[in-house]
This record gives sequence, C-alpha cells and structure tokens, in this order.
Amino acid sequence: MSLLLRLFISLYITLASLGLCFSYYIEESFHHTNVEPYIVHHDGRFIKRKHEHFGLMMRANRAKSPHFSRPSGTISVNDFGARADGSDDSRAFEKAWNEACSSGVTLVVPERRTYTLKPIRFSGPCRPNTAFMIYGTIKAWPEMSAYEDDRKHWIVFDSVNNFRVDGGGTFNGNGKKWWQNSCKTNDNLPCKDAPTAVTFYQCKNLRVANVRLKDAQQMHVAFESCFNVIVSNVLVRAPGYSPNTDGIHVAETQNIVISDSDIGTGDDCISIVSGSQNVRATDITCGPGHGISIGSLGADNSEAVVSNVVVNRATLTGTSNGVRIKTWQGGSGYARNIKFLNIVMQNVTNPIIIDQNYCDQEKPCHQQNSGVQLSNVLYQNIRGTSASEVAIKFDCSRTVPCREIYLQDVILEAEDGGNGDTVATCQNVRYVNRGKFFPQCTPMRNQRGGRF
Repeated sequence: MSLLLRLFISLYITLASLGLCFSYYIEESFHHTNVEPYIVHHDGRFIKRKHEHFGLMMRANRAKSPHFSRPSGTISVNDFGARADGSDDSRAFEKAWNEACSSGVTLVVPERRTYTLKPIRFSGPCRPNTAFMIYGTIKAWPEMSAYEDDRKHWIVFDSVNNFRVDGGGTFNGNGKKWWQNSCKTNDNLPCKDAPTAVTFYQCKNLRVANVRLKDAQQMHVAFESCFNVIVSNVLVRAPGYSPNTDGIHVAETQNIVISDSDIGTGDDCISIVSGSQNVRATDITCGPGHGISIGSLGADNSEAVVSNVVVNRATLTGTSNGVRIKTWQGGSGYARNIKFLNIVMQNVTNPIIIDQNYCDQEKPCHQQNSGVQLSNVLYQNIRGTSASEVAIKFDCSRTVPCREIYLQDVILEAEDGGNGDTVATCQNVRYVNRGKFFPQCTPMRNQRGGRF
C-alpha cells in the first residue's frame, strides 16, 4: 500500500473518532420548566435549593435535536386543552388526571401560568408513582354558584396512595367573596358552609412539599382520614380578618408530620381535631391567626379522641391565642399525651390556654355534667411576651377536671416591657411544675399545684 494511501486512511479514522468523541450531553427540560424545588426562607419567602434540579442528563450526538418537550413519565395539563386564560380548565384537568392516574405518571401544571378551576375531585386508586407537580398557579372559579352541589370542597384528592404533591406553585382559593358573605363578617347573614381549598381524603403514604396556599374560601388544606403523611415547606397566607381560614387542618388522621412551614391566616395556623393520633408539628412559624389548636372537641355532645401530639420549635407572633386546647361542654372521650415544647411567643394574646367551656355559637352554652377528659399535657421551655394580662389560662371542666398538667421552664412576661405583670388563672386543674414558672397560678377553686 502506498504511503499516500496509508496517510489518507489514518486521517479518515482520526476524523471519525473525533466525531464520536465530540458528541455531547444536553439537558432535557422538565416540561420546559427545569424548576428547582423550593424551601421556605426564614422571612416566609420561597427560595430555590442550590445544586438541585429536576433536569435529566442524557447522551446525544450532534445529529439529534437538542430540544425535548419533557422526560418520559410526565404529562402536562396543556396537552389536554388547558388554556390558562381565565376560562374554566376543569375538564382539561380531569382528562389529564385520568391519564396520569391510570398510567402512574407525573401530572405537571406549568409555571408562569394561572389555571382556573371549578370544584374538582381527583380520585384514586392510581398506579404507583403518580404525582402532581404544580409549578404555576391554580385559582378557584370566582362564582359562588359553581359550588351549589358541594359547598364544602374546592379541590379534593380522594383515596390516592403513595402520592406526592410538590413543585413550588400556588393554590389560590380566591376567597374574598366568600369572606364577605360569611356570618362571621356580617351578623345579618345566615351561616353557611364554605369550601376548603385543598382536601386530602383517605390518602395513605402521602407527601406534600414546597407548595403555597393563599386566600382560601375557608380552610386552606385539610387532611381527613389519612395515614402516614409528611408535610414540609408549606407557605400559607390569608389576611388576618379572613374568617375560618385555618392553615392546616388535621382530622381523623394518623401518623402525620408537619415541618418547616410558615402559616399566617385569619384562624388557627394548625388545627387538630378528633380521630387524630401521632401528630408532630416542628419548626412552625405562625402569625397572624388564632395560634396552634387542638380542637374544638366534643361539639354537639360528640365523642372525641386525640392522642400523641407534639408541637416542637414554633414561633408565634401577634396571634390571638398561642397553644390552645378547646373543648365543648357535654362531649366525651379524651385528649391526652400532648407536648408543647420549645416555643417562642411574641406579643401573643392568651399564650397558653385550655378552654373546656368553649362556646362558638350565638346562643349561650348551658352548664353540662360531661366533658372531654384532658390529661398528660406537658408545656416545656415556653418563653416570650403576652399581649394580654392573663398569660396562662386553665379554664377546665368542673365535672371532668384537667389532670396531669406539667409545666417546666415557662416564662411569659408582659409585652409592654414590665409596665404590668402577667397573671395565670387556673380553675379545676391538677398541675405540677418544675424549673422556672412565671406567672404562677393564682388560687382558684378545685386547683391543685405541686412539683415533679
């Protein structure tokens, strides 16, 4: 073979090799969003995590297109006709959900777009790996007439197991009209139901993370009859005057952890009611609102059961209550094994309160002989300032007194910097204290104090 031919072949092989070596990696967009997961900053803003993203890396050569719509395993509501132009997108979301649920893929709500929905139910059971990624905004249909068939719900996830909701997007309840038509706002109006913005019903192994909820018609998000739930990095916002707009509501749910969440509403930041067991709330910022509440329990002479609740590391600012347990007279059952730990109160009215004579109705509540039994409740390392003279109030049942109430290192001083002392009123309670305890309970009937 001639020298010239050998040189030509060698050059050809070299160039071909370079062509293969210079094929490159491109990043496939996650439904043209490539959105990073969000976390809640200390001041309530959502910020992106560094060094994390949903982009998928894949090998491609120059001959292939560098643009991909999204990775396999996802579908978009846009694919099913969602328009995000203010018209009703409910039907498109229903079709997209049915496809995602039956296929076990992720349903994507694209960013920088606002979709309007009438009341809608996303029902299971679904195939494994079904997820709901909300990057944009879902806004409630503005006309109240759309809720005539069901005034209690807007969006419901029903019986969906091993399920995840994530993305950093927003559920907007568009609730202003509902607040204006509430009997809590206008005494001349009849009291009617209003929708909970997002409800998870009978869901198991559920994770809700990195989402925002704002301006709910009534409650923002409710977990009802759920099991094994993780809630994290949730931001909830509504004006302090918005009626009954609880942030996170837990009912008949077992094994739920709520963490790293910032909640400001016109009602309870977190409310825990009957049937709930093994509830843990950690690193919670609350305000404005009515504080963190267990109850109300025992309404209409009902039986209530709540146990194993821990609230740890919470900061409450300007709320109308701090940590509260509220029960109606005439009920039955129990609330027990409850811990309030490492809590900071800043200008809070009623920082610590047990109210077993709760009465949230127009007619007066008559004295009754039965009540929900409260026992084994611990208040530990609770400090800060009270906006009210009464910083600790134990208003327990005369017939079913509070028992096994423990206080350790509780110091609640006046907000005005010492120009008035705080007091504690303690009625029908059996308590013991250790460490620092201020203000001390004033003598009242049927009160027993001690140390542990």
